[in-house]
Amino acid sequence: MGAAIGDAEEVEKLYEYGERLNEAKDKAQHVSDYEGILNAVKSGSTKAKQLAAQLIPRFFKFFPELDKQAISAQFDLVEEEELAVRVQAIRGLPLLCKDNPDHVSKIVDVLGQLLACEENVERDAVHKAVLSLLRQDVNASLTALFKHVEIGMENIREKVIAFLKDKVFPLKAELLKPQVEMERLVTDLVKRSLQDVTGAEFKMFVDFLKSFSIFGEKAPPERVQELIEIIEGQADLDAQFNVSDVDHMDRMISCMFMALPIFVRGASSSRFLNYFNKHIIPVFDKLPEERKHDFLKSLAGSSPYATAQDSRQLLPAIVQLLKSYMPRRKTEEANFSYVECLLYTFHHLAYKTPNSTNSLCGYKIVTGQPSDRLGEDFSDIYKDFTERLNSIEEIVRVAIKKLTQGMADHNKAISAAKTEDEKANIKAEQQKATIALRVCNNILIMTQPLHAKSPSFIGDNNKISPSWKEQKKGTPAAIAGAKRTGGPSNVTGLNTPSKMARGGGGMQNQLVNRALEGLSHGGRSSGRGRGFGGRGRGRGYRQS
Repeated sequence: MGAAIGDAEEVEKLYEYGERLNEAKDKAQHVSDYEGILNAVKSGSTKAKQLAAQLIPRFFKFFPELDKQAISAQFDLVEEEELAVRVQAIRGLPLLCKDNPDHVSKIVDVLGQLLACEENVERDAVHKAVLSLLRQDVNASLTALFKHVEIGMENIREKVIAFLKDKVFPLKAELLKPQVEMERLVTDLVKRSLQDVTGAEFKMFVDFLKSFSIFGEKAPPERVQELIEIIEGQADLDAQFNVSDVDHMDRMISCMFMALPIFVRGASSSRFLNYFNKHIIPVFDKLPEERKHDFLKSLAGSSPYATAQDSRQLLPAIVQLLKSYMPRRKTEEANFSYVECLLYTFHHLAYKTPNSTNSLCGYKIVTGQPSDRLGEDFSDIYKDFTERLNSIEEIVRVAIKKLTQGMADHNKAISAAKTEDEKANIKAEQQKATIALRVCNNILIMTQPLHAKSPSFIGDNNKISPSWKEQKKGTPAAIAGAKRTGGPSNVTGLNTPSKMARGGGGMQNQLVNRALEGLSHGGRSSGRGRGFGGRGRGRGYRQS
């Protein structure tokens, strides 16, 4: 009973302090009253501390000589065991900065740490407090938050990043004013924070920067190049490539895919392509099988934006790699996915420097330059290259027959399926077969022009749709070089039947089966923007 009376008297005393301060015209003359409020933080009851959490911010501006003690007292209340006291103290933190903007950085720093709190009501109070301070001083607030991203404790850092993504970024139009100045500030803050990020975090930050007006459609070339340089830095293009460093491989692949839309806008792809040529192609056969296809897809996607000089330097290695995956004899294995990527890359690079193919493939392309080398005999090279073209085309045509013959089997299987799971599995196989047909179709489209002595290379992105890109609706999957069958011309999914295709020998049939299996297992469906599991160099770039 005595303790309850004491607590009530303490609360009453705090009310008296507050009323006197509220009524006083010259509040600075009532230092003792404000000191009494501060003292309640150390020895007061729960209700007294809750009241003090309201009174300290309310009269804070009138006692600048006590600002350090007052802020410290409010921080002590934030750490109280009682949830009600903590929530009240958090709500009061923005008021400490209302007339004292110098305190924003310190307060936001503490609130950033509190984003890791577990109680919903407490976390909600923190969110509102930070947003309030962002609206008051966005520069100081963002700088303090990004400091946690750059060097903060792991659990706090993750919470701050989540807060930026979910609460701050959606309000950029409201918060980032003046626009250009604040976008520049955030860009610099993001760049300082990228030394130790996961893949998902890096993609989030890059996507956010790309939404800025300073990097928009009307951005000057130097701003577009700045975006590429940010991605290049994350890709570690100055590092020696190590085939056992899976983290670096994943970072490289993801960054190349992220760079593609920026290459389209005119940024240079030279550093990526030169790194690929110098470090990756020479050890391509040693790469993990599950990474090879992603590397080839990212290279193929970059090839339309290569300069003539880069194309000339890269083309010899691409031709050699292409020949290694295009068997000279029909009894050798082929990986259709790899061949599609390499043919796509070959066409786009050769389009930029056509006469380079004279010595590489034995062509007779005339440009009037000494590099045409028309006086030299490359007939053996031409014979070897065209034999490989013929071989891969024959293997692909056999695969197309197998796929088209599977159409009826799929339709019958779906009709006979008794459960939704069975139907879903069949449809999944149909989808794989659809992709397989696109790969085979693309290979034939790209090999057929290459038989000529002076071929025309495909340099227009609209002439061929790579299988790894989403096909536009209504685009028919016509089969190049194949006779029209009794089935529909717009080929949809079908499975690869176990029976041997008509016209295919036993050995060749087995090779086709392996090539078709490679379409399913030769690489993941998308490398773009994959998360990197851990943070930092060597701590895992891929999300599990």
